[in-house]
Amino acid sequence: MTVSRRALLLGAASAASLAACSNAPAPLVTPTASPTGSVRDQLQQVMDAYGANTDQLGVSVKDLRTGAEFAWHGDYVSQSASMAKVMIVLMALVQAREEGEELSFEDYGRASRAIIDSENDPADELWAKVGGRDAYTELARELGLPNTHGDDRSEFWSWTNTTPDDQRKLAELLVKGSPAIHVEDQLYLLDLMSKTNPGHTWGVGHDRERNVVHVSMKNGWVQFKSIDNLWGVNSMGYVQGKGRSYVAAIMSRMPTFDEGRALVDAIGADLFDILEGELA
Repeated sequence: MTVSRRALLLGAASAASLAACSNAPAPLVTPTASPTGSVRDQLQQVMDAYGANTDQLGVSVKDLRTGAEFAWHGDYVSQSASMAKVMIVLMALVQAREEGEELSFEDYGRASRAIIDSENDPADELWAKVGGRDAYTELARELGLPNTHGDDRSEFWSWTNTTPDDQRKLAELLVKGSPAIHVEDQLYLLDLMSKTNPGHTWGVGHDRERNVVHVSMKNGWVQFKSIDNLWGVNSMGYVQGKGRSYVAAIMSRMPTFDEGRALVDAIGADLFDILEGELA
């Protein structure tokens, strides 16, 4: 049975409405000591500590300076929430290119609002125009994202399934390029992701310093009331600056939005600190 969007979830379009929907967060379990050893060892230590907060957590990172990857439950599968908007805009760009056209003025506006301010209505409109769930799954296949696909329970984009490994790879494809993505579309989407609303830059974009550290990112957050009543809180993107260059994705499920945001943001901060060194 396919369930309607309204029956499936309680979403929020702004930080103010999110705060109103959230309960006071429980204390976050954080690392009790500074990590030691190699960069890989340090990442393992902090993620083992953060794992005490929830068994529904995954992280995937690639150091673009060395090509080395680190994953902590990188195959963790959950709903995309608004991270899916990156793929939705990419679908619109790819389809327009295949038809020998550019996006219309209206669709460029929809893309901008969907990515920068994470607005749902323009994402809904683009989703309907580009073919929805089946088209989403097909593009994921073309991009080599094996665990990114629609969910049989809903046609809604927020319910698309993905993993930290796939989202990290998607960020890498946007940075390095792909035969499936025209370079102009790749750069346009990265530029939109670099203009993320300052209220949405937690996670991979933790404490972004404009003109010092470049971040192209997209977060996602939504409460899945019909499944487990938990909040899916996710972050993916590209970080470059202060000697760092990496792509990362963090996915979690927590009892409240505030708890999820605190967890994802703390992980994003530790990734930035640790990746001052090179991952080998």
